[in-house]
Amino acid sequence: MAHSETETLELAGREVTITNPGKVVFPSIGCTKLDLVRYYLAVGEGALRGVAGRPMILKRFVKGIDEEAFFQKRAPSKRPGWIETVELRYASGRSADEIVVRDLAALAYVVNLGCIDLNPHPVRVEDLDRPDELRIDLDPVPGVEWRQILDVALVVRDVLADHGLTGWPKTSGSRGFHIYARITPGWPFRQVRLAAETVAREVENRAPELATSRWWKEERQGVFVDFNQNAKDRTIASAYSVRPKPDARVSTPLTWDEVPSCRPEAFTLPTLLERYAEIGDPWEGIEDDAGSLEPLLALAERLGPAEKPPKGTGRRQSTMPLIEIARAKTKPEAMAGLERWKQRHPDVAARLEPADVLVDGMRGRSSVWYRIRVNLQHVPESERPQQEPLEVDYDPWRGFDPATLRNP
Repeated sequence: MAHSETETLELAGREVTITNPGKVVFPSIGCTKLDLVRYYLAVGEGALRGVAGRPMILKRFVKGIDEEAFFQKRAPSKRPGWIETVELRYASGRSADEIVVRDLAALAYVVNLGCIDLNPHPVRVEDLDRPDELRIDLDPVPGVEWRQILDVALVVRDVLADHGLTGWPKTSGSRGFHIYARITPGWPFRQVRLAAETVAREVENRAPELATSRWWKEERQGVFVDFNQNAKDRTIASAYSVRPKPDARVSTPLTWDEVPSCRPEAFTLPTLLERYAEIGDPWEGIEDDAGSLEPLLALAERLGPAEKPPKGTGRRQSTMPLIEIARAKTKPEAMAGLERWKQRHPDVAARLEPADVLVDGMRGRSSVWYRIRVNLQHVPESERPQQEPLEVDYDPWRGFDPATLRNP
């Protein structure tokens, strides 16, 4: 049903128009677009602590949470004059004028655009080339229990503390877990990523049965300590971001005392409103806790270069027996292709373990597409099927001429 009415909010001395305020965003809890805006205003101090002064990619769910979002780097050309922007230059050499949120008015404006979660860069306007956050994203291999993710989070906390940094934990609102550390903005992205990779390697050294720093997905076991989220151009859903899940889960800041017993499903939009009103923001002191990367960079020197995966003469050659099943525009299409493949190869499918099915969300021009591969490591070599034509063969770049692209 179309919603043509609007509602105007007075925020930070501005008038912000909310279009289609009655549009249902989360049907399972009856949450409308206006309800979502009001949630962000209610937790506004905490939400702004995670995004204020940072360029932001707009991840817009204009067709609802059941459709893929599209990623918009450039601020809309038609926008209020009070919306701040900054030119951010990307590793590709291109640039974009991105929105910078500093107050509740700008926060409500981006949510009105269809941004359910907030995706700021780890830099501030004052220094766009030197991050002030180190971000660790714990990404579990399929089949890993939540308890193991939390155990790895505690190891990350200890590694950071042993090298002079304070880790600030939060649920991701999805399958994983995040730990942030504020740093003084003195190092370029390359060194911040190296420091994060060093954290990952040290976590693996301390808990090899729990965690991995292996970059190639088919080689991972346990919880992947994802350091590449510190590369330039990468963003992560910030604190208090509502995620596009049916139950409206929230990426929730925690105290370390809460971590061992926390459950991600406990933190949803309705429960966060109660939690925030009761205890406020556990990350209130994060701004006063910036540290140095020098101890981690010194550890990187002692550890030496990370092991590089073997390469062929052209594209990387995997050490695992991989076959590709599908490339699809949407995840349901990709998974349906996988099911068709399994039906043709039931004996092989029966030998697969959860971690053997590799589902990758791949960034396209402005949205995510999905690739599915299967690792046949647990299938006897004589029974392994050969690579077949893809069940779904979507090309996100079909009809695209890169020569026509001037800016992202």
